[in-house]
Amino acid sequence: MVAALEAHARGRKAAWLVPQRSLTDELDRELRLWRDRGLRVVRLTGEAAVDTELIRSADVWVATTEKFEAICRAGSLRDALAEVGCLVVDEIHLLGDPTRGAVLEALLARVRDDSAATRIVGLSATVANADEVADWLGARLVRTVWRPTRLTWQLPLLPPVDEADRTRRAAVRTEAAVRIARQVTGDGGSVLVFCGSKRGVRSTALALAADRGVPVAGVDADDADEVERLCTKAGVRLHYRDWPYKREAEQAFRAREAEILVATSTVAAGVNLPARAVIVRDTTLGLDRVEVSMVQQMFGRAGRIGAGEREGWAFLLCDPAERAHWQARLAAGYTVRSRLDEHLPDHLLAETVQERLSTLEEAERWWAGTFAAYQGHDSVEPLHDAARFLALVGCLRPTADADRLEPSPLGRLTSRFMVDAAVADDMATALGQAPVPDDPRAAERALAFLLSTRLPVLEQAPFTERAKAALRRVLREAEDAEAETDDPWGIGPTEGPAPDGEQRPQAGDLARAVLLLAADRPRLFRGRPAYVLGIPVESMTGILEEARRYLAWLGAQGPLGTVHPWVAVVAADLALRIRWRALGPGRGAGRLLWMCERMATAPLAPRLVPRLWDAARARGIDAPDWRGTTPPGDCVLTPDRYRALLAERATGARLTLDGDTARVWAPPGAVVRLWDGFTVTTHVADGEETTHLFPPADPADPSAGRRGAAVFTRGDRLAAGPFEAYTALRD
Repeated sequence: MVAALEAHARGRKAAWLVPQRSLTDELDRELRLWRDRGLRVVRLTGEAAVDTELIRSADVWVATTEKFEAICRAGSLRDALAEVGCLVVDEIHLLGDPTRGAVLEALLARVRDDSAATRIVGLSATVANADEVADWLGARLVRTVWRPTRLTWQLPLLPPVDEADRTRRAAVRTEAAVRIARQVTGDGGSVLVFCGSKRGVRSTALALAADRGVPVAGVDADDADEVERLCTKAGVRLHYRDWPYKREAEQAFRAREAEILVATSTVAAGVNLPARAVIVRDTTLGLDRVEVSMVQQMFGRAGRIGAGEREGWAFLLCDPAERAHWQARLAAGYTVRSRLDEHLPDHLLAETVQERLSTLEEAERWWAGTFAAYQGHDSVEPLHDAARFLALVGCLRPTADADRLEPSPLGRLTSRFMVDAAVADDMATALGQAPVPDDPRAAERALAFLLSTRLPVLEQAPFTERAKAALRRVLREAEDAEAETDDPWGIGPTEGPAPDGEQRPQAGDLARAVLLLAADRPRLFRGRPAYVLGIPVESMTGILEEARRYLAWLGAQGPLGTVHPWVAVVAADLALRIRWRALGPGRGAGRLLWMCERMATAPLAPRLVPRLWDAARARGIDAPDWRGTTPPGDCVLTPDRYRALLAERATGARLTLDGDTARVWAPPGAVVRLWDGFTVTTHVADGEETTHLFPPADPADPSAGRRGAAVFTRGDRLAAGPFEAYTALRD
């Protein structure tokens, strides 16, 4: 905090990076005093739109690492970034995180190299090689072993259990956690229990409630309301990302209205929820072994001064076979290793898009300054491989100079949406092999299948048993209604039928059902309900938001010609319907939602888009094709900007399909794309009506004869043929 205030005193901005959105909430509350003293503090997360003027005027930014990187990639904010005099990185050991580490490393390398006037302050309690990280940053290492309270950690020995008997292994861990919690709370202490899965949280919480005298026999562990009611009665609360009562749980545990909090790793880092004792029930998170840094973060919740404790106790429950391993790992600590080489194409592209490098020679100098190179990964061959890959997938333009790196429009789009280049290529390959759907419903199912099987967040999404049953019903109903296969891509089932005759569930099936719910039954999401079909809506949020980002990326490619026109038309509409699902918008609502977003502007969209939408629907407006030039009441654009927005619409474009030809009128500069199956031709409109021949179809194309046309402007689109349904909302 002192470093941030010192930067402010020098007339520079300060940025404070934290790994989780929940930590931005907490830090934002802690900086309330700064606001009271006149400092302008702005909180930035993935949930918040970027108000460029607010960012420019702020003295302190509180942001997640990913949001700060997104701001770095926004060229319009480059001048504001140059004013950052202090960058505080909380939990800097996440440089070694498989998911976040590469983003953090690329960001730190950029800040370090861009401005010698920017002071970087890294904070961590779990770095064994802190001297190495400090040397790379050119920083002075400040090390302390002082802790306001004493922390003692133990590895209780669990009874041996057959490794294949997962149920018994879980039961042994739960019994040990209950026994330790009973001892600590019996002495007036509070307990924080960490579990490796959401189901583990619920089952452990119920076991603790039973031990405290609350009858739980026969309770469905997937019934969130009943679990919450019974556990609250016992002084036990639950916490994980999509638990509907997590905020109440935090408040109750802080106020000591609850003696025990059972959680996943969501409260392990930074969140101020101290306890006398911490019990780490599992040595795995999902299917992966927990990192030693995470265990150390969990241990750090014990005995913190904020709880008024004089000492803390931490317990890691281990099987006999792994106890020695964990003793050695905890004693050695966590060594940060660079992860940048695992995501090198994405970050090479980002640096190129930001015009920080334009040749392979400059890229090599950039690579030499990374933590990866500092740790010995100094060969430039992986960098050259990344450049060749980006050129192969169309993210870099071909140039006369083989050493030149020039991003293509697709590359700029991919970097702006922070889309993984390898995943993007996989999706493009799958789309290129897919037959053109013959109607909107089939198209949306094809995209849902693609996303749920190509995006790891969707493919590996966890659900409760109750949610799984509900989502399987959704899939069965969709298949029965359409009499369609589970396999729109023609690749065949990966497993044989289940013994009861039903198709075996495959990876991504449940996430696909979530997308189908949002596409086919939007009214279920209207008004932000807590549950949909008995499934907590928060458990669907991560799936829907990840899918929306990739759909928006696909939709924005319409004018570029890098995806088939049907993909761009359908994806753009579906992305906007998913974003504004609380309004319950149906198929074809995307164009009107786009117009509402633009009239509201990004910072005010959460408040104004619902009002603009409701006003339009009340007047029977189903598309942004009105003739008047007077802005609606809630439009915040100036008259000139509003007229410019009207000119961006595809309104008035005419597409008439007649046998082998299409008669087209579109605004000058608009991109017109015609197709027959796989084959697509592209034209640029000149403001005159023109007749175009459909391209000859490939005889081997199974979708030959499926013709259509689409017009793409800067942000709008119209289609004729099978996808005309996306022109306007149809109730």
